[in-house]
Amino acid sequence: MAGLINFEDENEVKQFLDNLGVEYSFQCYKEKDPEGCQRLADYLEGVKKNFDSAAQVLKHNCETNGHGESCYKLGAYHVTGRGGVTECLKTAYSCFLRSCNGGGKKSVDACHNVGLLAHDGRAMEGGPDHVLARQYYEKACDGDFAPSCFNLSAMFIEGSSKGPAPNMNLALKYANKACELGHVWGCANASRMYKLGDGTEKDEKKAEELKNRARQLHGEQKERQIKFGE
Repeated sequence: MAGLINFEDENEVKQFLDNLGVEYSFQCYKEKDPEGCQRLADYLEGVKKNFDSAAQVLKHNCETNGHGESCYKLGAYHVTGRGGVTECLKTAYSCFLRSCNGGGKKSVDACHNVGLLAHDGRAMEGGPDHVLARQYYEKACDGDFAPSCFNLSAMFIEGSSKGPAPNMNLALKYANKACELGHVWGCANASRMYKLGDGTEKDEKKAEELKNRARQLHGEQKERQIKFGE
């Protein structure tokens, strides 16, 4: 059984965790391994609760190595000013943009955040940019990120003088995809559109099916919330 950690022994666990930190630091700064840097940042954040040091590792790994996940997390730090970094939506936007375009585990999430910040406008020099928001929502939706699909649906329902014109066919397309990906309000919007004949012929049966799907998803969400709170 040599090599196994006795997690009931506080000193043994502490030694194990300290060794992990040393290993990840070596991977990051000596081996110059971007994944090692990400592991180090996660370790500093999750184990040591040292957000200032985690932020510095994320900054290094994003700016020097172009690591997408680190850029995404650094962007999230800049949204709230966590880890001693400047609270700045413009800097967060640039981090999310780099993560989105660079690929990796968090690229789809990052593309959605780029869309949100472009849609909102607070990170943009000229205010909201609905054309750019649509572009990045589409990129995230193509990666099966349900909230982006739903936001696209809402954009095409509402239309904009500075962005996409109203298009109920596309609105329904994206509402349906959001629903398929488990988005409650995507199902609700699609149900209403089939009921009213917006972007499609009226279909009471389809509308009822989607309404029931929305109810089911809503019930599952409430159940998960209850279990999480127990």
